[in-house]
Amino acid sequence: MEFLDLFVVSLNPVLKTLLITVVGLLLAIPRIDILGDVARHHLNNVVYYVFNPALTGGSLADTVTATSIVSLWFMPVNILLTFILGSGLGWALVKITRTPEDLHGLVVGSCAAGNHGHLLLIIIPAVCEEDNSPFGDKLTCSANGQGLVSLSMAINAIYIWTYVYNIIWKYGNLSGKDIAKASTISIDCSGRTLDMFRENYTEALLQSRQSSFNDCEDPDDEYSEVQEHNIAVEDVPEKKETLLTKIKAHLEALSDKINLKMWFTPTTNATIVGLLIGVISPIRKLMIGDHAPLRVFDGSASLLGQATVPAMTLIVGANLLKGMKKSGVGVWLMIGILAVRYVALPIVGFGVVKAAQHVGFVGSDSLYVFILLIQYSVPPAMAIGTITQLFEVGESECSVIMLWTYGMAAIALTLWSTFFMRLVS
Repeated sequence: MEFLDLFVVSLNPVLKTLLITVVGLLLAIPRIDILGDVARHHLNNVVYYVFNPALTGGSLADTVTATSIVSLWFMPVNILLTFILGSGLGWALVKITRTPEDLHGLVVGSCAAGNHGHLLLIIIPAVCEEDNSPFGDKLTCSANGQGLVSLSMAINAIYIWTYVYNIIWKYGNLSGKDIAKASTISIDCSGRTLDMFRENYTEALLQSRQSSFNDCEDPDDEYSEVQEHNIAVEDVPEKKETLLTKIKAHLEALSDKINLKMWFTPTTNATIVGLLIGVISPIRKLMIGDHAPLRVFDGSASLLGQATVPAMTLIVGANLLKGMKKSGVGVWLMIGILAVRYVALPIVGFGVVKAAQHVGFVGSDSLYVFILLIQYSVPPAMAIGTITQLFEVGESECSVIMLWTYGMAAIALTLWSTFFMRLVS
C-alpha cells in the first residue's frame, strides 16, 4: 500500500474519535450543560453495565469458535505482555517525574492498557478494503480481521477490569485511607453518637466501634481500659500458627489489597457468556446466524454495543473541560506517557512478536502477526476514562492524557502501521 493511502486509513478513525471528543466537550459547557456532572455519572453507569458488556459479549459470540480460540492461544499472552511491560515502564515514569500518588494508578494504567478493540475495529476492516492490501481477499480479510479484533477486545476488557481497575482503585480509594486513620480518632463516649465518622465508613466499622465503647463513661476511663487490654494481650503466649492459618492470613491480606469482586465485572461476565455461546455449537446454532431461532438476542446485543464507543468518547470529552481549567498532568509526564506508548512499547513488542514467530508460537498468517504487532502501538484504552469516572479521581487528568495520546496517534500509529505492514507483507 502507498504511504499516503495507509496514512488516510489510520488517520480517519483517530479523527472520528477526536471529533466526538470535541462534541462531548461542547455538551459539558455550562451554557449548554447537557453532560454535566450528574449526566456524566449516569451515562458512565450505562456504558459500564450495558453498552460495553453488550459489545464485548456480542462480538465474541458472533466471531469466536472452538477451533479459532485454540489456534489463537498466543494472543492472550501477547496482550498480557503489553500490560506487564507497560506497567513496568509506567511505574518507572511516575518515580522519575515524581507524579502525585493519587495519579499513580492513572499513569500506570494509561501506559499498560491499550485500545486493542474499538480502534482496531475501525482500522483493520479499512485496511482490508484497500485494493493492494497485503492480507489477501477483501471478504476473507474482513471476516478474519473481525474475529481477531473481537477476541483482542474481549481479552483486553478482562485485563482492564481486573488488573487496571484494581490499580486505579488502590491509589484512588481515599475512603480506605480514612478508615485506616479511624483507629487514631479519639471517640467521645459521653454521648450515644459517634462523631467524626463520614458516610463512606462501613456499617461493620461503626458497629465495632459502638460495641467497643458503649459502656465507657469518659475518655480517660476508655483510654485506661484499652491500655490494660493491650497489656493483657501481650502477656498471652502466642499460639503456634498452622499452615491453614497462614494461608488464611495471606488470602485476607490479598483481599485487602485487591478488589476481588471486580474479577467478575459486567464486561467479564459478558465475555464468559459470549465465549460459551461461540464455542458450544448447539447454543451457537440457536442464537447466531441469519436463520437462528433466537437471533433476536444477538441482534439486540449488537445494537446496544454500537453505542459503546460514542458514549465513552463523549464522557472523555466532557471531562476534558475540567482538564483545560486545571490538570495535574505536567509537560514531562505527558511526554513520558507518549514515549512509553509510541516509542518504547512498539520497539519491545516488535522483539517479542518476532521471537514468538521464530519459535513457532504465532504461525505465518500475516494478518494475525500484524494485529499482534499493532497491539503494542495503539493509544490508551478509552475504558480508563470510565474507571476514573466511577471513582471520581483523575477524571480531568485522564481526559488530557486521552486528548494528547489520540492526537499523536494520527502520526505515530500511522508510521508504525506502515512499518509493520511492510514487515509482514
